[in-house]
Amino acid sequence: MSIWKYGLLVFLGGCSYGVVSTFVKLAYSEGFNVSDITGTQYFFGAIMLWILSMFIQKNKLSIKQILILLISGTPMGLTGIFYNQSLKYIDASLAIILLLQFTWVGIILQFLLDKTVPSRKNLNATTVILIGSVLASGVLYNSISFSLIGLCWGLLSAISFASFIYISGRSSIPIHPIRKSAIMTSGATILVFFILPPTFILNGSLMDGLLTFALFFAFFGSFLPPLLFNIGMPKVGSGLGNILSASELPTAVTMSTLILKESVTLSQWIGVTIILIGIAYPNLQMVQKLYNKKMKGS
Repeated sequence: MSIWKYGLLVFLGGCSYGVVSTFVKLAYSEGFNVSDITGTQYFFGAIMLWILSMFIQKNKLSIKQILILLISGTPMGLTGIFYNQSLKYIDASLAIILLLQFTWVGIILQFLLDKTVPSRKNLNATTVILIGSVLASGVLYNSISFSLIGLCWGLLSAISFASFIYISGRSSIPIHPIRKSAIMTSGATILVFFILPPTFILNGSLMDGLLTFALFFAFFGSFLPPLLFNIGMPKVGSGLGNILSASELPTAVTMSTLILKESVTLSQWIGVTIILIGIAYPNLQMVQKLYNKKMKGS
């Protein structure tokens, strides 16, 4: 498989994340709540990952290592709670834009925790992303539904997702990525169940239409993206991977426009494009090196 085919897998992984928000909004319209949606997403996602992990070689882990991985998955659970809460109050197209702010939140985390001073390139990228976010949000033209509560939930999802990436990048436990994803998703499930009791298990809502949504959330939100990223990311590298996985943003905005009939103006599409440029900018040099290496090898 060529490097560009691995890149396609990463791109599709981002698209997979992008379709979820639209169907979360649909689930809300059917009367299901954040506990139903978030709980089933991680619960069934963990089951799918554990089933897949049965077919890979197992690494022997200590109880301490398992606990570390379980705890490392908790920010993922918080992200699901915060993001799904934001979708109760704001449009799906705005919620995904707020989540994408994790790119510059991660820079702040590195500065606060690692004392890593951000480069001028990263600061420029952050500025571009913020400008694009203002345009894409539609607040300048009142072209999108706005809620302060929804805004806060969306920004909290960005902070928790940035924390998840920060913690995941510092895990050196020798384990297959699929099994690692299964354990971390289990940790996310435990946290979600602690905060939002899984009433859906006993109240019959699974048989009342929730199961269809649940399997969709789990497959596209918790199972397929880790699988595609685990296959593609090691081959394409983090630079190109970050750019390709940003496909989540245009996918979510497009889906919300086509299915939810949310109004997205030309200026908002321009903002989305600017955000994508901001995400791509710090990684373009690495992508160019990767391309040159590929050309020399061919």
